[in-house]
This record gives sequence, structure tokens and C-alpha cells, in this order.
Amino acid sequence: MLSPALALACSSPSTSDTPAGPGAPTAESSAAAVCDKEPAGPNAAPAGAVTVDPAVAGDLVTKTRNSPAGTTFWLAPGVHRIGDQKYDQVEPKDGDVYLGAPGAVLDGKQLNQYAFTGHASDVKIQHLTVQGFDAPRDEGVVNHDSGDGWLIEHNTFQRNGGAALMAGARQQVRGNCLRDNGQYGMNAYKGDGTITGLVVEGNEITGNNTDDWETKESGCGCTGGIKFWAVNGADVRGNWVHDNRGNALWADTNNNDFLIEGNVIENNDGAAIEYEASYNATIRNNTIRRNNWVDGRKYADRGDSFPVATIYISESGGEPRIPARTKTLDIEGNVLEDNWSGITLWENADRFCNSPANTSSGSCTLLVPGVDQCTQPGIETAPLLSDCRWKTQNVEIHDNRFTLDPTVLGCSVSCGRMGLLSNYGTYPDWSPYKGDVIQTAITEDQHNTWHDNTYVGPWTFVYGDTSQILDTFQWQGSPYLQDEGSTFARGNG
Repeated sequence: MLSPALALACSSPSTSDTPAGPGAPTAESSAAAVCDKEPAGPNAAPAGAVTVDPAVAGDLVTKTRNSPAGTTFWLAPGVHRIGDQKYDQVEPKDGDVYLGAPGAVLDGKQLNQYAFTGHASDVKIQHLTVQGFDAPRDEGVVNHDSGDGWLIEHNTFQRNGGAALMAGARQQVRGNCLRDNGQYGMNAYKGDGTITGLVVEGNEITGNNTDDWETKESGCGCTGGIKFWAVNGADVRGNWVHDNRGNALWADTNNNDFLIEGNVIENNDGAAIEYEASYNATIRNNTIRRNNWVDGRKYADRGDSFPVATIYISESGGEPRIPARTKTLDIEGNVLEDNWSGITLWENADRFCNSPANTSSGSCTLLVPGVDQCTQPGIETAPLLSDCRWKTQNVEIHDNRFTLDPTVLGCSVSCGRMGLLSNYGTYPDWSPYKGDVIQTAITEDQHNTWHDNTYVGPWTFVYGDTSQILDTFQWQGSPYLQDEGSTFARGNG
């Protein structure tokens, strides 16, 4: 039986590389293994709190509407209903607090789309189970309108459509169970792009994308554990992210200043971490196991030689002109074990601001105010020639451990690759990046380096384009000169 609420001891995982069976909590993930812990909400209403009765349909909506800002609501044990209409929903006021008693469940019964909506700030939701809401794709059940300053902790959000959570500025998401939701555990997107200071800590994020959106809409890029869009400043630490359909953590388009550390990320169908068309990040001290088997095998089965990766850096890197805690994209101190391939640094020569090939349509880089500037003839010369591109640059990969036993994955050497590459620019006709311009830039001019790593297993390296595959001696030798100070062992992981 599923626990209706949960508790958390919020310590960061260690970096032991002891393997465990798929889906089983490990020593490292136990701090965030919250989904099946006993509830820990208050057994009685705190002094001054308004009691919400599960026997009265819509009691939470009514009492929220009739109470002043800053009210604390205690949801008594039982199953609470918002109402029988699609758009029945709770609209908190500034500073409202919602506390669940042990056994308090807010259930949308697949009738209601949203649980908590509106633009109130500094709302708290704690010790509550929220389930059975049917938000549409790309929308969220809790904090639907991305209110700022919300504290969301020690809750269970499960079996909802769309995303269980949306995010606002300064939102803290701590010690929650985000499981088995139709699209995402959380969709950190706000229309005006003002999400700053986001904290995601000590959560268990598992089994999301039950609706398998990539199958319904191929190439939608709309699935996984958590999706971040245009977030400026995020700490993602101490989470256990496992068994999601799609990517585990995906930062897509104009994110900046991310710290992703101390997470355990395992058994996800796609990449453990994808950082795309974004800037300035530190990815460190994560334990990353058995990810990307499903997506990697799809590429292999159709004969696609692209090094689909477990940490995938796409058109992203360090940019010192954009304020952040770091001026690089630093990947250090991680343990990667038996994933389908390792780290790929990729830049699409045809994807730039105002290009029809830009899948983040309508978006420009953070260095150019608007897409209308990235046109001929201005884009041919500085500064637009450089600034209209999202660049894979200033990426440093060091002091990581990569182990691979192909027999565990049931694959050949194709599942043990790193990549530093681009495509040959062809599109659109007016592009100033045709030919091998970007291939030369990403491999020779943009300061992308591997060094002081440890490798165990049959690793190879894709360089420049998918046709050029290097062994370890070539990779370290001239003219490539990568992985200085690194060690290689051919044995199994």
C-alpha cells in the first residue's frame, strides 16, 4: 500500500560505487528514499489553524476563499475532494499554509485539472498527498501559475496528469515523493522567464512520464523526471532520480547558473542529465548508474552512430558575460557506472537564434535581445556572428570515474563512447555557419577538455563527426591531446 505522506532525513548521498539491483534503494539514495516512508504530518490542528473536513466536499476551496491571507489550514485524515467540476481548484492567498494530517489525501478523481493555482507568494504545502488530478500536457497540478517563494516539502505527488509541480522564483522543493505522474515530476517553467533561486533537494523522483509523451508526439522533448526552462539559478542536490521514462534531469533553453550535486541518478530510460542551449553549470559528485539503456539501444538498433550520452551537453557551456557562480560548465567528481555511453559535447551547426532549425522556436540566446537581430547582413559580422549561437564551450570534464561492463548492458563497444562533435552546417541558405565552421570551433577553439579521469572498460571517443572514432591512444595523442593525466583499464567495470 502506498504511503499517503512521508518524512525525510535530508543529507547528501555519498559517492560509493557499489552496484545495486535496478529500482532498489542503495546506501547513497537512502537519504532521499522517501516514497514509502510513514507520514509525518501533525496529528492535530496547530493552534490557530483552520480545520478542513474531508467529509465536506469543497471544504478546502471554501475555507481558503473565506479566510484572510496567511491562514494555516490543517487537512484532517481522509480523502479530500475539491469539487465535481473540471476547473474547481484551490487559490491560496499570500502566506497561506496547508498541512496534511497523517492519512490526508487531496484527490482529483481524474475530474479536476488543478489542485493549487494562482499567483500568491510564500505559500507552504507540507505533509500532504496530492493525486488523481488531470492537468494537460506542459501544465502542472500544484503551483500551476508559478507563484513565487513557495515551500513544498514532505509531500507525495502521484498519479497526476501533466506535471505534478510547476515552479516559481525562490521555490524550495524538499523531501517530496514525485512519482508516476503522466508527464513530469516537475516542470520548472514560467512564461516570463523569471524563475531564480530554485532549490530541489532530497526528493525521490521516480516513474514519471507514464503517458509516454515521446511516443504520442515524437520529438516533442517533453518528458522525464524534471524539465527546467529559462531558470536562472538552481541547486539540485541530494535527490534520488530513478526509473523515469525519458531523461532524469533536463535543462532545456536559456538556463543558467545550475549546481547539480550529490544526486543518485539510476535506471532512467534516457540521459541522466541533459544540459541544452544553456549556460554556466557545475555537475559534481553525483552517482549515475544504468541510465540511457532504452534510448541508447534505440539508436543502436536503427544503425545511428551518434554517441547518445548519459550526460549530454548540447549547445551549452561556460559564458563569463552572463553572471553566475561559475564561468565554466564543470563536470567533476562523478561516478558513472554501466550507463549507455558517457559524456557527449555536441553543437548543432544549424541551430542558432532565428534559424528554422532551432527547436526552441522563438527563443534567442541570452546575449542577443531578440531574434530579429540575427538576420542578414548583421549576423555575418561581430558581435552577432558569435552571439547568435548557443555554444558548447568552456566545458571541463575531470576527476570522474567511468566504468563499463558491456556484458551487463548486452552491447558491443558502441555503448562505451564519449563524444566531442558537431554536424556539417547546411541550413538555412543564409546561415553563416555552413560547412565545418562549427566542427572546427567545438573541437579546437572553444576550450572543451577532458583530464584526470579514470576509465575502466572498452571506451572509445567520437571526435569531430560521427565517422571519426578514436581509441584511447589516439584520443590522448596529437593533435587531440585529450584526457591528460587520465588512466585507462580495459577490464570490465
